[in-house]
Amino acid sequence: MGRLGGQLRLSPAGGVIGWDMDAALALARALGTDPAAVGHLLPAIEAVMVRKMNEKNED
Repeated sequence: MGRLGGQLRLSPAGGVIGWDMDAALALARALGTDPAAVGHLLPAIEAVMVRKMNEKNED
């Protein structure tokens, strides 16, 4: 899960719905990464993470 592991957004039923994007962008700035690039790339990465986490939780 890495650095954003503690920044998950969960549904009331307990499913993963995504990352806290404010926290993700703050982390990007703190690490010296271009927040605009993170804003473009992270949604695609987040979608895969959500799908995989929910598949794992269903098993």
